[in-house]
Amino acid sequence: MIDPPASFRWLRRAVLLVLAVFTLTPVAVMLSSSLKPLQDVQGPWRWIPSHPTLRPYVDIWTTVPLARYFTNSLIVAGSATGLSVLIALLAGYAVSRHRFRGRRLFTVTVLSTQMFPGILFLLPLFLIFVSIGNSTGIALYGSRGGLILTYLTFSLPFSIWMLAGYLDSIPRDLDEAASVDGCGPIRTLVQIVVPAAMPGIIAVAVYAFMTAWGEVLFASVLTNDETRTLAVGLQGYATQTDVYWNQVMAASLVVSLPVVAGFLLLQRYLVAGLTAGAVK
Repeated sequence: MIDPPASFRWLRRAVLLVLAVFTLTPVAVMLSSSLKPLQDVQGPWRWIPSHPTLRPYVDIWTTVPLARYFTNSLIVAGSATGLSVLIALLAGYAVSRHRFRGRRLFTVTVLSTQMFPGILFLLPLFLIFVSIGNSTGIALYGSRGGLILTYLTFSLPFSIWMLAGYLDSIPRDLDEAASVDGCGPIRTLVQIVVPAAMPGIIAVAVYAFMTAWGEVLFASVLTNDETRTLAVGLQGYATQTDVYWNQVMAASLVVSLPVVAGFLLLQRYLVAGLTAGAVK
């Protein structure tokens, strides 16, 4: 293999350095601000805190009910992720392994839903949830269940498309061999296909979780004080008289930890799932 010229290597390093600075500077600002008293944050900017303190990391749990918001986000994002993976796996397996009438139309229709902006569905979903609540008594508006259903409408189309593409890369000989051994379709899917498709499944799970974890628009409209999620709850640090910037930064770092930790742990599976699912 021929090594790239030295000029290309230096250019690549320079580009990576610029990208690293561009990415890490906001994180450094957040970390520095989260370790300062409020009066220091509102005063002249300094990278190194003059009076470092961990008090903002303690106060974030009492200024707003952050623990409740955290619990709501975990339940909503976790449930939306689990349902998205399950439904997308079944639908993707059917699209990949079976030739049925309307297969191409189904695939195109599912993927075409990604063309529409999310705000287009806000009012219809709000009216549907309110109508269902008034006619059946099932409270979807202001509930976690309604928010989970909402996030499924956004994560499922891309998840189905990506898993179908990944399953296409798995040889059909495995299914045939399992069929010869007496395995039915469900058993083949669970015991043969799922282990082979684990990188793609993890990629879909990470995508669905990140979509639900940081969503603001629908969570701000379809939730109430009891079901509010983290992305919306952070607004509580801004009052009519003041903005607790040090607590905003501390809370932002805390709520980012689950996503960052999960991404770092599952990074190699995520890359493998995305690349295999994108190229058939």
